[in-house]
Amino acid sequence: MAEAADFQGMTPSPARRWLRRTASLIVGAPLLAGLLAGPAAPSAHAEAAAKAPTGSRTVAVSLDTLSPSAPVEGDTLSVSGTLTNKGRKTVTDAEVDLRVGPRLSGRAAIDEAAGRTGYQPGSDPAKLGGSYTVKIAKLASGVSQDFTLAVPVDKLGLDDEGVYQLGVSITGRTTDYAYDQVLGIQRTFLPWQPEDTATKTKLTFLWPLIASAHVTAETGSDEQQTPVFASDDLALELAPGGRLEQLVALGRQLPVTWVIDPDLLASVDAMTKNYRVRVGDTTVAGTNQAIAKKWLTALEAAVKDGKVVALPFADPDLASIAHRGKNVSGTLSHLQTATEVASTTVETVLHVKPSTDFAWPVNGAIDPSVVDVATSAGAHKVIARSDSLEETGGLPYTPTAARPIGGGTTAVVSDYRLSTAFTGEMAKAGNSTLAVQRFLAQTLALTEQDPDNERSIVVAPQRTPTAAQAQSMARALRALDGERWTQPLDLTAAADQKPDTKATTKVPRASQYPKKLRSQELPTQAFQDIRTTQDSLDSFQVILTQPDRVVTPFGNAINRSVSTSWRGRQLEAQQYRDAVRTYLQGLTNEVQLIAKSDVTLSGRSATIPVTVQNKLVQGVDNLVLRLTSGNATRLKLNGGGAVAEQPVAIAGGHSQSVKFDAAANANGQAQVTARLFTEDGAPYGEEMTFTVKVSEVTPTVLLVIAGGLLLLVLAGIRMYTHRKRAAAGGTGDTGGNNGGEPEQPSDPTPDTGPVSEAPSGPGEKVDR
Repeated sequence: MAEAADFQGMTPSPARRWLRRTASLIVGAPLLAGLLAGPAAPSAHAEAAAKAPTGSRTVAVSLDTLSPSAPVEGDTLSVSGTLTNKGRKTVTDAEVDLRVGPRLSGRAAIDEAAGRTGYQPGSDPAKLGGSYTVKIAKLASGVSQDFTLAVPVDKLGLDDEGVYQLGVSITGRTTDYAYDQVLGIQRTFLPWQPEDTATKTKLTFLWPLIASAHVTAETGSDEQQTPVFASDDLALELAPGGRLEQLVALGRQLPVTWVIDPDLLASVDAMTKNYRVRVGDTTVAGTNQAIAKKWLTALEAAVKDGKVVALPFADPDLASIAHRGKNVSGTLSHLQTATEVASTTVETVLHVKPSTDFAWPVNGAIDPSVVDVATSAGAHKVIARSDSLEETGGLPYTPTAARPIGGGTTAVVSDYRLSTAFTGEMAKAGNSTLAVQRFLAQTLALTEQDPDNERSIVVAPQRTPTAAQAQSMARALRALDGERWTQPLDLTAAADQKPDTKATTKVPRASQYPKKLRSQELPTQAFQDIRTTQDSLDSFQVILTQPDRVVTPFGNAINRSVSTSWRGRQLEAQQYRDAVRTYLQGLTNEVQLIAKSDVTLSGRSATIPVTVQNKLVQGVDNLVLRLTSGNATRLKLNGGGAVAEQPVAIAGGHSQSVKFDAAANANGQAQVTARLFTEDGAPYGEEMTFTVKVSEVTPTVLLVIAGGLLLLVLAGIRMYTHRKRAAAGGTGDTGGNNGGEPEQPSDPTPDTGPVSEAPSGPGEKVDR
């Protein structure tokens, strides 16, 4: 009966028509929504699959070792590495091969090849094939597998000497590709120079020993002035495997020029003795003396027969000084001091005489103001970099590093490519291998540019290389031991080389200084803070009997405040400056006036004492205590004036009471101000104000007091007589007299020894 309603010619009931329309809407709604919304969003799985590497980027190829780095005839080239399937499909029937060639002509060609990624038919040569392959049956998605290829050099097809591109590729299949294709490739370079070149490039490699500031301005009060370190992190760099330990261990076996910050030597030398480490608001004893001694001993042995260049103490940021600080008074004098102390520090600690004639701006970036500041302290050689002093003459070769830039100054221009070769993450073996091979390739290509023109090239790496970066640099230098196309030269000799007359000598304008480097500079406020600290130090030292105990540690701390190591650490730099200033202020406050309460004068003249306290370990001198009467008509000082002065000299840990004569002309109050000054008239510390109350006693009052005393005496006599009579009358009292005399107080001595800082009691009365 239900179906009968839908038969043709039959009219359905209204209820059934409503049900059918509702069902149609329910069924059609999702379809309509889908049509309106468009194509459905891909699932997370599909999205991940879409992002998965494909083609020649499916498998990541890492070249972990390549030995030898610069082969000769008869060698066998061994390449090992790791394959990692980054794709979503399993790789099958794969083969790992070497691809050698083509020979690259020039340094630019090496740069271009290094920048390519993925397999490029036509640019990448055919695989070597034959028996020198590694078969990979299956490599699942996300899985890694090691490989090693070993090929005799005479099978590599190396003909002419020069730099060859060397690639390692993996060819195979996946379910997406039913035929063999290159699924991954990594390129590097193979320098082929089995015989010595006719002319060799002189190579100077700087080996920097530089660290951030670790020592504070604070020292102990003992005779040795035990230094206080901000932390014990320096010990981690000196310990076996640490950054600085690795630099010394590796550098002692290499033909390098040591570039040393004397502050690092002074800090490590301080660690060999007693030292303290700040922990919160207190300090604890340092315990890494043995590590420091071992490192210094190793360094002394390493530099004994080498060339040492000493930077100014604490490696000051020359560009920051030039752009932000030189107009702040006193800034350049700090640079001069830092240069003067550099040689002494190196000779004292390492027992070698360093060269102090070099300045090294950050990244070798220069402009006229940087050069002026760099040479202002006596350096006549500036280590620049070729990306700053760019060649404009279209030379087809890299010119010799040394070149005159005017004013008797020589720019020693380091090579940008070689100097930045090891700035990346060298802890990964694959990255290190690529960096070493590229470095070697660039040096050989550089030599080939102009074979008949002997040139001198300088490499100035990053200032603070990591341990891994140092190890990579050492690998590259050891590969050049054969001196087939380079020979080592120290920095001083490199600076003395005959300049290339066609090389650029024009220093770039200030507007060409890199904006990124400029943004990292210390602000002008930093130099103003330093000037404030120096002014306070100048005022403080003139009153000290042993000024060197303060001048030396604070002078070093001020030098550390402008260190290059603060770049990119603005907040830490500010905190260091603040700590130095705060500590100095605390020391100056140790010499102060003891607060004094109001004073009452009970006559026309009196002596007013004012106490000066010295809580320092050492004595103070050259101080003057000045007393000023606010009302000279009512209260005069020292013979009738409104101002009186007395010299002050106090031993360490003592205080002194300084006395001033005062004369009163009328009753009432007078404000008196006490303040310390240095002998040259500069105020020292805060002033202190107290009130002197003058209460003169008149003759009439004295007569009244005398009359009262007379009456008391007469009454006493009468009472005595009465008691004597009473005793004679038989009362039985047997009184007696102890006969003692009152103790007389002694006068206070000028030096009272340690006294309380508490003010004198209220209503202090000063008698005549």
